[in-house]
Amino acid sequence: MSDKIVIVNDLDFKEVVLNSKKPVLVDFYATWCSPCRMQAPILAELAEELGDKITVAKVNVDECEKLAISYGINSIPALYIFKDGNVVEKAVGLTSKQELSAMLIKHL
Repeated sequence: MSDKIVIVNDLDFKEVVLNSKKPVLVDFYATWCSPCRMQAPILAELAEELGDKITVAKVNVDECEKLAISYGINSIPALYIFKDGNVVEKAVGLTSKQELSAMLIKHL
């Protein structure tokens, strides 16, 4: 995993994601999820390429169940883009780098 990806939990979600000055791409995932593991290198590439403009964060749904429930996460990977504390884009399932880039560019 890229050192530019932030692991977020229930305790620091508000500070890292909701209070961020930059758009935040949040990956709701689980370690046992095969598509989530396939999504990881794509997120690492985005974090390396856009790390000065966005934050890429990961939330383990097994460890942060309340947070996952509060955002209605039913399928993973669930990729949410937050801007100014609000969800502005969503993608569910394995999502290509091109799709995620297009989603993010709208919010830079």
